[in-house]
Amino acid sequence: MPQTANASLAIAEMREFASFTAAEQRYIRRSLDVGLGRCDAFKSWARDAAENAGIRRQYVAYQELKRLREDMPADPEADHIDGFIGTLTRMAAFDLSQERIDGFSAFRFLYERLLGAQARPWLPSAFVAAAALPHIRPERRRMLLQSLSEAAATAPGWSETEPGFYPEYVEAEAA
Repeated sequence: MPQTANASLAIAEMREFASFTAAEQRYIRRSLDVGLGRCDAFKSWARDAAENAGIRRQYVAYQELKRLREDMPADPEADHIDGFIGTLTRMAAFDLSQERIDGFSAFRFLYERLLGAQARPWLPSAFVAAAALPHIRPERRRMLLQSLSEAAATAPGWSETEPGFYPEYVEAEAA
């Protein structure tokens, strides 16, 4: 892909990230640090004991990321999709239950980076399955499910272009 196309894609991804709420942005950056092993998430993100415990739970929930990346079915008709989609749904349910992701766009943004572009066809079904689980509060369940556009749910195909923008923790300077 030409360099200008890469730059345009990165700018579009930055704009999309900027459209998310502050809580979504923070959760996505933290999740990428945990899921991609970019840094010690406890040092960067834990402001108190509750966040420390939340990060610990997230590390446990994300233990299967490597296996998900390796076992991603290339064919939707494959016989082993039940294990893959079950694990992906369980991980998605963890993230949605944290109540920091408010819609499909932020969820997709995060999971494209955690799993890669080849995960795109699987994300709508995992999101809907996770959002519909009974442990998600009914009003939140409604909000999440309504965030999935018809276009995203019925897409005839998905881009194979890998994400180019991976937001990171930025330490605020003391004034």
